[in-house]
Amino acid sequence: MFTGIVEGMGTIVKVEDGERFRTLWIETKCWSHALAQGSSVSINGCCTTVIESWAGGFRCELMSITLDKTNLGLMRADSRVNVERPLNMGADLGGHLVQGHIDGVGHVLRVTEVGENREIEISIPKPLRKYFIPTGSISVDGVSMTIAELKDESFVMGVIPHTWEVTVFSQYRVGTVVNLEADMIGKYIERLFPEALRTKVEEKW
Repeated sequence: MFTGIVEGMGTIVKVEDGERFRTLWIETKCWSHALAQGSSVSINGCCTTVIESWAGGFRCELMSITLDKTNLGLMRADSRVNVERPLNMGADLGGHLVQGHIDGVGHVLRVTEVGENREIEISIPKPLRKYFIPTGSISVDGVSMTIAELKDESFVMGVIPHTWEVTVFSQYRVGTVVNLEADMIGKYIERLFPEALRTKVEEKW
């Protein structure tokens, strides 16, 4: 479990493809010690397992379903990614509960400067639209964000200068593929009350 308050960025320094999986070597200055083997790390919001670690870096393996469903399948050597270690019990929850289970990907539609801030508009895959609510929480490449404006097929989020500088948001261009994880509360509600929610969704869409 993560908070969506990413610790910073890492750089993919090596990519190696195996049979139906891919290995990534990532270097980061976000922590100076080696991570425990088998521990979890969020990479662009995707929960991965540390296979090997050293001071300033780690290695992880990604299954083909992860490569197909997330933007990690598009990453190459020198790509920058957001990284975050798991939430410790009792620690401050600065963002929202993020599982690291990507629901789908969206595409950046625009990046607009608003003074020193930015507005980023991102498309919403049709199956996920029912989980988005105005001023609700959404994980974008692992970053806990607030939906500032909700449109029929997209949403807008505001990005302050600090977040712009310490995350991959500064690399976003029109067409960039981003990982999206909807707030888990909505998904549990759908599971518990499927018929009631389906009726409401059909009325809207």
